[in-house]
Amino acid sequence: MADVFSKGQRSQIMRQVKSNCNKSTELKLIALFKTNKIKGWRRNYPLFGKPDFTFPSIKVVIFVDGCFWHGHNCRNTTPKDNADYWSKKIERNRNRDKEVTRILKEKGWNIIRLWECELKNEKIVQETLHPIIGLP
Repeated sequence: MADVFSKGQRSQIMRQVKSNCNKSTELKLIALFKTNKIKGWRRNYPLFGKPDFTFPSIKVVIFVDGCFWHGHNCRNTTPKDNADYWSKKIERNRNRDKEVTRILKEKGWNIIRLWECELKNEKIVQETLHPIIGLP
């Protein structure tokens, strides 16, 4: 079906869309925290890079990176329309992730990055989180 908006109008509309959180991925991690009785985490903690979860008392942050938006190759979904735009957008996201990680590490924070697809496998999540927050 053809778009009812011109390319310029669609672009303007899409620029107005801002993410405020990725609830489905965050809710999966919250369920894991609750199941394992992990306490001390905060959401929307005022910290550079806007981590999804922050454990202020032990200086740990967790980012759950969306596979499409951060360029994970798990589903091999590369848009064919506006391929150049999306390639640059994903590259900017990855560069921003590196910068956020660098700055937070310099400030003494431990950073955990999980891919959205990894949340489907609790064993992978537990192995990733264990060294820092002591999951069984």
